[in-house]
Amino acid sequence: MRRRLGEGTSSEEGAIERAILAVSDWRGREACYEPVPGGISNPNWRVEVAGAPHRFFVKIPGEGTEMFIDRKTANEAGRKAHASGVGARIFHFFPDTGVEISEFVEGLRTSTNADFLDPVVRLNALRALKAFNDCPRLSQQKTTFDMIDEHFQQALVLGGQFPSDFGWLNARYREARQALEASGLDLAPCMNDTLAGNFLLHADRRVMLVDFEYASTNDRAAELALWFVEMCFSPEIEAELIEEYYGRVDEVVLARVSLFKALVDLKWSTWAMVQNRCSRLDFDFFKYGFWKHMRARFMMSDPRWSMWLKAV
Repeated sequence: MRRRLGEGTSSEEGAIERAILAVSDWRGREACYEPVPGGISNPNWRVEVAGAPHRFFVKIPGEGTEMFIDRKTANEAGRKAHASGVGARIFHFFPDTGVEISEFVEGLRTSTNADFLDPVVRLNALRALKAFNDCPRLSQQKTTFDMIDEHFQQALVLGGQFPSDFGWLNARYREARQALEASGLDLAPCMNDTLAGNFLLHADRRVMLVDFEYASTNDRAAELALWFVEMCFSPEIEAELIEEYYGRVDEVVLARVSLFKALVDLKWSTWAMVQNRCSRLDFDFFKYGFWKHMRARFMMSDPRWSMWLKAV
């Protein structure tokens, strides 16, 4: 529902109105706001301010997200993405509240998994992702391993639900981590959240990246692995993309991506169990986490698992 500044009645509307009033350039000017659907971590808003040349996208941190989102790192990542030509311009960031205000990019639409059936969209998305990955490293180094360990501990403290075969999943995680760390990590800025909805499409199929909340310095293979599992690409398409990204396809890269496929799903499945305990958003985090656990289990049960461990 679209509202004018001062008309808010709910706690969420109160939060966006406080965010609007915090921008000194906007004080004394008429403003309207309305929710932007789609996010599963935060309430997001589209804001119009009288006299401004464009609309704004305002992100209000969701309750409990401070447990796994570093807003300063997210802002740093968003600014690097814009500087590399693949992200929206950020105008304001308030470290004390975590509120971030960027340009609402007009004329683009949120992509869906179906869009990535188009090879041009896939290639443009890969190039946008690589442009961000090729930026200087982010201040915060937080690998997939760090994220998994963090979520394990959070779920324990909050009483989150673990699957009955967690011991087996944890053992597979530990052996994959040992193999990957022994081989050395290929660290770079990573989005760590390559859902289809975080790629915006121009009419000519160029791609812009949005939402860097989970960004950190991490392994490039983990970035590709998460994107691949989210898009459900075929092995043939994955090989094409790996060759475009790395300039080669070999058993080492394939093995690294394959192991990380299991680990990123384990990360997000446990994240979902944490969210299931603390988030107020209308989203079925338990079902989401259950599905992610299933996919992690599927990869860890693959007959090639031991081969991947040796290949990396």
